[in-house]
Amino acid sequence: MAKETSKKAASKSSSTLTSKSTSPKSKSSAGSALAQRKSNKTTSGAVATKASSTLRDGRTSTTSKSAAGSALAQTKKKSR
Repeated sequence: MAKETSKKAASKSSSTLTSKSTSPKSKSSAGSALAQRKSNKTTSGAVATKASSTLRDGRTSTTSKSAAGSALAQTKKKSR
């Protein structure tokens, strides 16, 4: 079973999406996390890259970083 976005992370994702000062990369990862609230979807590679960038950006709020972390945690793991 795939991981699911927690209620707390979904709330932070919602705040990120409604913020006017949030970057498109942050909003993309927040949207992905929110879409996975009650589903078995996984984060795409493109969104995972944006989430990673959001986490590394020093200007990003903790709310946006929480949403990005949730999205990144739900990426499909590559098999070796």
